[in-house]
Amino acid sequence: MKKIALIQSILTKENRFILDELKKQGAEVTILDDRQLVLDFNQAEKFKEFDLIFERCLNHSRGLYLLNFFESLGIKTVNTYDIVRICGDKYLTSLLLQENKIPTPKVKLAFTPESALEAIEAMGYPVVIKPCVGSWGRLIAKINDRQSAEAIVEHKSTLGSYQHSIFYLQEYIEKPGRDIRAFVVGDQVIAAIYRSSQHWITNTARGGRAENCLLTEEIKRLGNQVAGVIG
Repeated sequence: MKKIALIQSILTKENRFILDELKKQGAEVTILDDRQLVLDFNQAEKFKEFDLIFERCLNHSRGLYLLNFFESLGIKTVNTYDIVRICGDKYLTSLLLQENKIPTPKVKLAFTPESALEAIEAMGYPVVIKPCVGSWGRLIAKINDRQSAEAIVEHKSTLGSYQHSIFYLQEYIEKPGRDIRAFVVGDQVIAAIYRSSQHWITNTARGGRAENCLLTEEIKRLGNQVAGVIG
């Protein structure tokens, strides 16, 4: 019987599904709460009882440190440190897709308010501004004109955090009220969903509605291409 540790912040609906499925497969599952977990480098051997670490942290940086720690012990993790590092950072993801000639929105990265405004003007309106690290459609904005650009850039600058001092600017893509999210397991695209909303942000965490999307050959091809370059 495989021993698996599921590391989580809270027991979400998705984590419950994963937990139930692991148990159906006959695994012995231990839930580790990342809010209480302490990594003692001198007592790391106790974690080697696990055959697999399933990382489901809400906090990206917390998950990265945990994955790096467990991989250093030779324990297999899902996902790996490198995959989470890339997928959790929009800049790294965009750069990798661009390098491998996989279709992706145009991106500019700026480091000062002045250069950010110049980049926005050069891209043309509207432009989407996002934090490099973030999820659930939070802290993103569609900038429609110069006045909005100045206000949003100034606001981000005064927040003072590391994340807000880097300006990730992305081409705005018109879509028919929905986008597509595909799910890849191993080397197979297993499913896809439409995320629909009357708002331009279609994340389900922001009220978007999830519906089944039939897998086409194009979706399978793109999904496999992306998974192949990310690892």
